[in-house]
Amino acid sequence: MSSLPVRQDLSGLSDRFSAVRALSLALAEPLSDADATVQSMPDASPAKWHLAHTTWFFETFVLRDHVPGYRLHDERWPFLFNSYYEAEGRRHARHRRGMVTRPTLDEVRAYRGHVDAALSDALPTLPAAVQALVELGCHHEQQHQELLVTDILHLFSENPLEPALWPAAPRRPVAVPSAPGWIERPGGLVQIGHDGGDFAFDCEGPRHQALLHPHAIADRTVTNAEWAAFIADGGYDDARLWLSDGWAWVKREGIAAPMYWERQGDGWTRFGLDGRQPVDASAPVTHVSFFEADAYAAWAGARLPTEAEWEAAAAGHDPVGGNQMDTAGPVAPQAGTGPRWFGDVWEWTGSAFRPYPGFRAAEGAVGEYNGKFMNGQFVLRGGSCATPRGHGRASYRNFFYPHQRWQFTGVRLAKDL
Repeated sequence: MSSLPVRQDLSGLSDRFSAVRALSLALAEPLSDADATVQSMPDASPAKWHLAHTTWFFETFVLRDHVPGYRLHDERWPFLFNSYYEAEGRRHARHRRGMVTRPTLDEVRAYRGHVDAALSDALPTLPAAVQALVELGCHHEQQHQELLVTDILHLFSENPLEPALWPAAPRRPVAVPSAPGWIERPGGLVQIGHDGGDFAFDCEGPRHQALLHPHAIADRTVTNAEWAAFIADGGYDDARLWLSDGWAWVKREGIAAPMYWERQGDGWTRFGLDGRQPVDASAPVTHVSFFEADAYAAWAGARLPTEAEWEAAAAGHDPVGGNQMDTAGPVAPQAGTGPRWFGDVWEWTGSAFRPYPGFRAAEGAVGEYNGKFMNGQFVLRGGSCATPRGHGRASYRNFFYPHQRWQFTGVRLAKDL
């Protein structure tokens, strides 16, 4: 669920809805029906499912519930495209989404067109509270755009041909950064969390005080070159660096490098949406788990920042800056100069994803949005190269389980003073 003020600019909401919906279609445009149907692992969903689920969201929570006389496009499809909303009844099992060969990709596109037309017609007559649901639906779809990109990446990585979704972007020569700088910050009370001034997801609030101890936080994220040094120094073979569950995961899964890395000759390559390419030593490392991030921090004589430390340091920086997703095209972390707090890679923190003081889930099905997942996951901050530009802010809390790494996840270090 969201927390947002009443929107007065109806034309702005209409334009935003149209732009978000168009980008999803553009991201999936290069896919065949087979590409869009296959599910590569239980954590990922088929591209076709993402396109349909985001449409189901608008059809269910806006058109069905608030537009008199609206009839569902197909009464069988809510069972297929509900994700986890218990209040909406039975649904197709998540790990079997790849079995939904019908409807076809073209039929899902037609479904999107039907819902888009109906919602656009109804939008001028919707009450402010329902327009807020449309705003929430846009942000929800942007979350799925990021998942769509990373799920396609994982799917293509399972194909022995390692196809590229888009051609590689021209590489800008950037020198490998020197050692990171450290931003020293005093202890004391700070305010974190969303202040209610514009859109936010429910888990970002309420705004509240957090106590910080004196610490320093790195002015950039860890690079591929630094991670290669960790590998060369036996980082994946030294149990002393790892949490117990992380060490068990490394041994069980045979983990020896970031996801999608492969040694070729004397160097490393990585697989991306632009196919297999040499690892860019100067770019931020990505596709690492919380377990790996924590082990690297131990190796480097540091630790992961808390989410309060991260937010306090990032507050005031431009949340739409950095390398984020603008259009359907090459998506990859990029080397850069100077401090960047947003874009490139999501940054693991050492904080568990739990509710803030005073958090309350909203009533109804939409209240199932975030609160039910506040168990066993860790918070990430900052957005990535696959995060649609404008879909982020200092208070944004992403969250994943500690072993997961198919998202664009990276590392920023902190240390006590």
